[in-house]
Amino acid sequence: MDFSVTLEPVQQLETGTLVLGIGEDLALSPAGRQLDQASAGALTRLLESGDIQGKAGQILLVQGLTGAAARRILLVGLGKEPQLADRHLRRIMSSVLAQLKPLNSEQATLVLDSLQVKGRSSASTAALACETLASGLYSFDQFKSEKAEPAKLEHIELLTDAANEQEVRQACAETRAIVAGMQVTRDLGNLPPNICHPRYLAERAREMAANNPALTVEVLEEKQLEELGAGALLAVARGSDQPPRMIVLNYRGADENRQPNVLVGKGITFDTGGISLKPGAGMDEMKYDMCGAATVLGVMTAALELQLPINLIGVLTCAENMPSGGASRPGDIVTSMSGQTVEILNTDAEGRLVLCDALTYVKRFNPASVVNIATLTGACIVALGDKTSGLMGNNDELIGQLLAAGKQAGDIAWQLPLFDDYQEQLDSPFADMANIGGPKAGTITAGCFLSRFTKDYPWAHLDIAGTAWISGGKEKGATGRPVPLLTRFLLDQAGAH
Repeated sequence: MDFSVTLEPVQQLETGTLVLGIGEDLALSPAGRQLDQASAGALTRLLESGDIQGKAGQILLVQGLTGAAARRILLVGLGKEPQLADRHLRRIMSSVLAQLKPLNSEQATLVLDSLQVKGRSSASTAALACETLASGLYSFDQFKSEKAEPAKLEHIELLTDAANEQEVRQACAETRAIVAGMQVTRDLGNLPPNICHPRYLAERAREMAANNPALTVEVLEEKQLEELGAGALLAVARGSDQPPRMIVLNYRGADENRQPNVLVGKGITFDTGGISLKPGAGMDEMKYDMCGAATVLGVMTAALELQLPINLIGVLTCAENMPSGGASRPGDIVTSMSGQTVEILNTDAEGRLVLCDALTYVKRFNPASVVNIATLTGACIVALGDKTSGLMGNNDELIGQLLAAGKQAGDIAWQLPLFDDYQEQLDSPFADMANIGGPKAGTITAGCFLSRFTKDYPWAHLDIAGTAWISGGKEKGATGRPVPLLTRFLLDQAGAH
């Protein structure tokens, strides 16, 4: 989907559908009053007729309003409050999209001054609205014999004023890149695991670099991982016929002396749980256990499109977790790349094993920050549900930057404690640590485990087990989160230098 900005007088806009917000007080925004005046009060008379009361999500489609060049006017109710919350804007945009999809129109125009969102400028309101609309148009039917008829809507135009024009244009460019990144992440997540395996992800990374001179890719295969001493990652892959890969993407958009930001993504392309086998019901969704790695590729897509003036390294730590005669067993002890030993008490706590070796590996880049992204614990869904990602780390400044980026992007995270008191749950009588800490505080003890490999740089851990995909039902599928949060974080990093 494309986005553009216009300053044309509202009544002169030749667009398929003009979208105008109306609150329950039925007051018109400045652009709405301008349109009303051009129509000799026809808009006011329409509102007074009671066909729309401005209730949240209420819709009225008006064809051929006198004095307006737009083919249709779509009045959308905003509710009682003078300013919307983020979630209300998303719901309203979803209602708008449901009306726009069946129309024979490639373009719609949002009247920005009629959409007031609490704590947001016109530009950030435009970004949230456009991302919601574009996400709603996403479909994944490449494996269906009969494809769905694609929606004709391809272009969202944003009506603003001269004072906000530059910021809204910038928001459009950023949103276009974020949406492109989200699509990459969603497509990868939705692919079946017989296609999307570690070698496939390596090929996708190479394809990304082939046409981008600022990006290089190195793929570490099994022999190289053995030479590096990546015993934790290799232990997870033992039960599978699919060989593991550590995929390193290096984007240079700034001076070589500038420290890079590093993103590390968990890439378990299918997770049976290994010997600690998961229940069969819903196991098909374990193809989404690579959404951390998919997020890294999505954010890299956005960074390339925006040509961010930063250095960025993405590491995908990829394996398939399967049960077999060669698989790791509960009770096995492995030596990680850091030299620390780990007793595997549960082979279904494999994500932290593949991540810990990657978190040791990235020390060589002298990173400004390291953020790992992982569908790591079901306990995070218990704690935070499916609306909010869990966030932990060892650096308050980095945590604050990520929380602020998530709020700005409408892709929220919430900080969980990472106190030393939790570390003792990982004690093992036979190794330096165990890979699980018992039933209590499972998300936090997983973060404690990772923290033992991240003492040399600012680090944060995003647990996206609840937010990376929608489970079950007709909306089932990857969400593309947290691409918006991380892209916003990198934009902020680029702007701070």
